Amino acid sequence: MQPQPHIPPATANVAISAALKSQRARKNRGSYSCGRCGQPKKGHVCHLPPLDVPSTPIAPEPVTSIAAAASSTRSTVVSLSSAPLRQSFTNLRRALSFDDDVDARDETDLTDLSLDTEIVQPGRFHAVGLWEVLKRLPPSGLLMAARVCKGWRETARKMWKAAEELRIRVPKRAQIGYVGSLLQKCPGLVTLTLKLESDFDATTLACIAFSCPNLEVLEILTCGAAVNRISGDELGRFVSNKRGLTSLKMEGCSNLGGFSLTSTSLSTLWLSDLHSLSKMIFNCPNLIEISLEFSQQEGDSTDLVTMVDGLGRTCTRLQNIHVASLKLSHTVVLALTAVNFRCLRMLSLVLGIDITDASVDAISSSYTNLELLDLSGSSITDTGLGMICDVLPDTLSKLLVALCPNITSSGIQFATAQLPLLELMDCGMTVSDPNSDNPLTPQKTSGYNQKMFIKHKRMKKLSLWGCSSLDALFLNCPELKDLNLNSCNNLQPESLVIQCPKLEIVHASGCQKLLTVAIRKQVSENFAAGENHMTRKRLADGSKRIQAPPSLYQETREDDENYPAKKRRKIEREVCTIID
Repeated sequence: MQPQPHIPPATANVAISAALKSQRARKNRGSYSCGRCGQPKKGHVCHLPPLDVPSTPIAPEPVTSIAAAASSTRSTVVSLSSAPLRQSFTNLRRALSFDDDVDARDETDLTDLSLDTEIVQPGRFHAVGLWEVLKRLPPSGLLMAARVCKGWRETARKMWKAAEELRIRVPKRAQIGYVGSLLQKCPGLVTLTLKLESDFDATTLACIAFSCPNLEVLEILTCGAAVNRISGDELGRFVSNKRGLTSLKMEGCSNLGGFSLTSTSLSTLWLSDLHSLSKMIFNCPNLIEISLEFSQQEGDSTDLVTMVDGLGRTCTRLQNIHVASLKLSHTVVLALTAVNFRCLRMLSLVLGIDITDASVDAISSSYTNLELLDLSGSSITDTGLGMICDVLPDTLSKLLVALCPNITSSGIQFATAQLPLLELMDCGMTVSDPNSDNPLTPQKTSGYNQKMFIKHKRMKKLSLWGCSSLDALFLNCPELKDLNLNSCNNLQPESLVIQCPKLEIVHASGCQKLLTVAIRKQVSENFAAGENHMTRKRLADGSKRIQAPPSLYQETREDDENYPAKKRRKIEREVCTIID
């Protein structure tokens, strides 16, 4: 789904107009002061630009200072970022998630309003500039900006009202009324993400239902010691009342006990930390993706066979299924194949140690159009990989078989050779040393010092983490971008060959120091071999760089004053990142 503009053009225009009307222009009788810098006019020559250009540059420093000041308050709500953290807070994605790229229609509408000469006091911000600055602030900064003056308060109020996406972190000491006050500022909210550090109960859920009538996407994350106290009945009432809800993702669902979800609009459902569910009823005919992760605690009494049967009766349009549970078995797989989801494209059955090659045979015979298959933590062997290759060579692009102790390097090599569309493969902890002190290391009965030769034209991501029995590796993957060799401590530098010119990142944590040096050397050689060494030359007017034969560079241009001193600028490609 393509991202939509977070602020409709009409709403932005109304908000800016309201901000201008709400702030009365202050009259300076006699005009004794300069309108640009405020200095006395007598004998004064102003060095500032005219008023049609914003006199206050929009720099990242004020945004940082506001966010830092707001973070020191008791009740703090800061932005969440799905991108990796960077050094400066100004580079983080803001809480209101407004796009940095302004839509062309928005620019046209703002120009038609002719607001470039209007000033909103104090600070002498133009209306357009004020809007651009405030929309990049986190919620805490936007709340503080509303205290500056009446014009800023009105603009901030309109901005809250126009927000369609909100991502906030709720601190441990925050009160429920504080969260409710924030949500009531955004009646048009469509997407809400809450990262909770405090306990979460039905009161907060009712506050969300009341304050966000147009909510379509809800994601609730827990961190620290936060406890999700919502019961199954409370969750079922929330889903049935929110008729426009299309996506629900919730962590910490250990207190559900059992639930019955009824919705005609829900298409995505993610629930994690489930445990001992007495009932699971899904009346969601338009459900396309479901992810159920059960806790790894002992004594789980959930009946997965009954759950699969219920999904097959009411959710026939499922395309993506992910179940992570220690109770996954061959019986569950047979129930899944008996349902026969016709639209199924991605199947993930994780941590099912009782899933065997017979289960793979049942899956491959019932679902022949799978694009992703994840059987991590199962007991399948190289024979099971062969069944997958025989049935899914024309569709499978992602194969994950991590933590499968019965798979050898030969089976992995065979799978990469027989699956031409494969782009992602995870073989972590498969070729591992049984004498390792790591308790997660599977006990392997095959030989230790294993070798692996992989040659693939479309492979983009390969994970071999924890393969401690691997002592030789040869990779010839021209499209490979991400390679994970963490904890491959037996891999020898002299037995490593990497021929991957597009490699961008290599994970080598826990490997030998000499191996890291060898990886860095080979990656640099691959980049050097892939660079174009054809010399470049600028035209006589210095306007454009073009390809030129080496003979032309023998000419001298010392007598040409217009020709720059630096005739060639070497453009280096970004070196691959190695994380060790």
